[in-house]
Amino acid sequence: MEIRIGVVPLPVHLVLLAVTVYFVSTPKVPTEINFMIGVLAVCGFTCGELGKRIPVVRDIGGGAVFATFLPSCLVFYHVIPPALVGVVTDFTRSTNFLYLFIACIVVGSIFGMDRNVLLRGFLRIFVPLAAGSIAALLVGTLVGTALGLGARHSLLFVVIPVMAGGVGEGAIPLALGYSDILHEPQPALFGQVLPPVMVGSLTAILIAGALNFLGKRRPHLTGEGRLQPNEHGDMDATAEAIPTSMDVNHLAAAGMTAIALYLVGMILYRLVGVPPAVAMLFLAVLAKLAHAVSPPIQAGAFVVYQFFAKAVTYPLLFAIGVALTPWDKLVQALALPNLVTIVATVATLIGTGFVVGRWVGLYPVDAAIVNACHSGQGGTGDVAILTAANRMQLMPFAQIATRIGGAITVLLTLVILARASG
Repeated sequence: MEIRIGVVPLPVHLVLLAVTVYFVSTPKVPTEINFMIGVLAVCGFTCGELGKRIPVVRDIGGGAVFATFLPSCLVFYHVIPPALVGVVTDFTRSTNFLYLFIACIVVGSIFGMDRNVLLRGFLRIFVPLAAGSIAALLVGTLVGTALGLGARHSLLFVVIPVMAGGVGEGAIPLALGYSDILHEPQPALFGQVLPPVMVGSLTAILIAGALNFLGKRRPHLTGEGRLQPNEHGDMDATAEAIPTSMDVNHLAAAGMTAIALYLVGMILYRLVGVPPAVAMLFLAVLAKLAHAVSPPIQAGAFVVYQFFAKAVTYPLLFAIGVALTPWDKLVQALALPNLVTIVATVATLIGTGFVVGRWVGLYPVDAAIVNACHSGQGGTGDVAILTAANRMQLMPFAQIATRIGGAITVLLTLVILARASG
């Protein structure tokens, strides 16, 4: 029982595997939550373990890559039974449990930070993020133009989609805006902007894994999830206090606090249009700065964060791979000019974050990983990138890069394009 596949004891893993095979072979596959948790756990941790054990690949985020993209490939080639694909897809889309994961990770990591460090980090991270975005726009467009894609196509249909903030909040509004301005069919435009989003996210995952490897070889370049030198605050004290002071009521209270903040964020989204995850992030920061949450609940939030980071990440990535990652769209963008342009864009964004982050007093590896999230596949990309980098505590900053950075990219692009076309 002490031999584990992920967090699952080996005998339990084998039982879950046998149960899954049995139910998939029956005419009706169960859809209740117990079965779905078992399926996602056994499949997600299996894929993650495969990625972690392959030489070279394991050093560049292989666990996250395999947990996300191997299921997508297996679905496309019909290796995973259609009945299982159907129930996983329905469960993932209907529950939207990605946002429960993000809520608990964001709130837990914010409540575990020192207040002064939190403020300095939020203010400083905008500098490498802005510099990286500008540099990536220029380099990506120049590379695409040099490879024969044309400056306009390179910018609008390769570089901008990479930094648009994912699918739901990036590719879709971008395609709708392009359709209105360019007077072309929206489905055709969406088919052009989606593949760069997918390949850009994969590139960011691989580079984030390589940055984690670099951090292990050059410890002075990384804070292992901390943005700034000498950043030792509440989370360290919380972690030390957990064995003696933790109470299950504090865990429950912390979990409900995270959910409440997200639900208030949903209301703000309906009222003023701020994405729920971003609104929740700033509400959690305000609660932290205003001492609105007691130390025991902050300690509970840290444990909730640890639970979701260790126990839910790989099952979630498997669900994302099956339900939200179309393999054919990924393959579409692998034509050499597109691929080189995408890689150049993402590498410039991350490399600039590394250099500028160091200039403004941040750990370069961790600043670069936050920049990588700007080229990720929305919230799903953030999870995969931070998993590959082994830095889930950077999720609050990743949300800024993805949500705010993506929204600004899409908005400015559409405004400038509308004026140019008018």
